[in-house]
Amino acid sequence: MPLKLLLDEANAEKAAPPADATAHPKDSVLLDEYSRTVVAAVDRVAPAVVNIDIKQQLNSRRGPREVGGSGSGFIIAPDGFILTNSHVVHGAKAIVVNLPDGREYAAQLIGDDPDTDLAVIRIDAPHLAHVRLADSENLRVGQIVIAIGNPLGFQASVTAGVISALGRSMHAQSGRLIDNIIQTDAALNPGNSGGPLVNSAGEVIGVNTAMIRPAQGICFAIASNTARFVAGWLIKDGKIRRSYIGVAGQNVPIHRRIVRFYNLPCETAVLVASLESESPAAKAGVREGDLIVAFNGEPIGSIHELHKRLMAEQIGVESNMLIIRHTEKLELSIVPQESRPRE
Repeated sequence: MPLKLLLDEANAEKAAPPADATAHPKDSVLLDEYSRTVVAAVDRVAPAVVNIDIKQQLNSRRGPREVGGSGSGFIIAPDGFILTNSHVVHGAKAIVVNLPDGREYAAQLIGDDPDTDLAVIRIDAPHLAHVRLADSENLRVGQIVIAIGNPLGFQASVTAGVISALGRSMHAQSGRLIDNIIQTDAALNPGNSGGPLVNSAGEVIGVNTAMIRPAQGICFAIASNTARFVAGWLIKDGKIRRSYIGVAGQNVPIHRRIVRFYNLPCETAVLVASLESESPAAKAGVREGDLIVAFNGEPIGSIHELHKRLMAEQIGVESNMLIIRHTEKLELSIVPQESRPRE
């Protein structure tokens, strides 16, 4: 082969891009699409995310003293209702809301539920943007989520990540277990509490509530279905009276053979993950590992559905609960008690 032809081929090989470089434009397109998704979601939700400053009066040995605190919240209705965490506003002497456009308003506490760590406050202000709550039953592990809030006083901060797990349980400050918690690796810091966790469509799927300080990438949010249910009662009555049976549960699928054999209306149930001693469930004979499939004849496919049944009208009323234990169907008689929130 002539020397000139060999040199031309060698130069052509040097000029050709490496094999992995041909994928670079595709990677760039994907990254741009991801960025556009996050930006669009933030554009939809951020105008409704607020900063909440509170003042509390604490009693100590040296006498009463006033302290301040802050958190996040988001507007859920155009007439000024704002959803946040109970621990952000609980016991507040004064609440001030700062809107993204710089306006500042005094807020009124409408209702507070320490058992789910949720609260509703309200401001009287015109031209308010508000968010849409998604159906948290449709969430999947691994899907993209965005957290918006005011961590450490840095207003309108955005972080993104994925859903790490669903169906977690955690203790509220009242001591009650909150079920159906979303775990995410979207970074949260003090001040994010009460802010929204958002899906790629710009819908709120959860209320950011907690993090594990020594850990990285382990943060939690209260599911939007729980938030919608609680907020509705707080706006209506200012509080929630509920019954309880004393179990911590987790949403799980039921084996198809069991569904078909017993002709169950739902393919999911509530797994009894733990049981309080001397609780109504323990007295009724419920055991850890049981699957709750119906309550008073109504199908139970999720923790949210069970909570909807355990309201004030069930306190002290004998009820029937259908469970699956291994492969056996059992009907138990249970008397729910009133849940008494601790201060």
